[in-house]
Amino acid sequence: MTDDNTPDRVVAPSPVNAPPTEEVTSVDAPRRARVEEVADESALEAGPETAGEKLERKKDYLEGFLKERPADVSGNEPGGDLYESVIAALKEIFDPEIPVNIYDLGLIYGVDIDDSGHANVTMTLTTPHCPVAESMPAEVELRVGAVPGVGDAEVNLVWDPPWDPQKMSDEAKLELGML
Repeated sequence: MTDDNTPDRVVAPSPVNAPPTEEVTSVDAPRRARVEEVADESALEAGPETAGEKLERKKDYLEGFLKERPADVSGNEPGGDLYESVIAALKEIFDPEIPVNIYDLGLIYGVDIDDSGHANVTMTLTTPHCPVAESMPAEVELRVGAVPGVGDAEVNLVWDPPWDPQKMSDEAKLELGML
């Protein structure tokens, strides 16, 4: 829209008082952050560490970190040998309809082991109408009772809280294509 008083375009004024421009041909790279490792005197005497030695040291550190157990944990508590053996036994029991073990499926709500070796497992099933509702608790009781160090096992089947897919481990969700 133009009328007689409005020009068709606006022209910017010429840069008479504009600051001079500077052409840059190169820019220095910024300083990189460096972390120098502190070496003990024996390492200084032995000479610099090779890349292979450094990699082995890092692998060893990670492996040791992953295998580290809490110092004051008894065998019956999470992290203890007996408890972990019971969990391993539970991970060998698979739901017949879903190719995932019952532990990663989130069906195990709790494992309690007292000092005399009595294991109490609280679990649920995916639905009260599950076809293995009668046989699965008996299999859990049998497998947990067979773990060395467990005197006897008891399974408590509960329906509250109800099972839902959010109770599954990330490994189970990945196996079922849910991640």
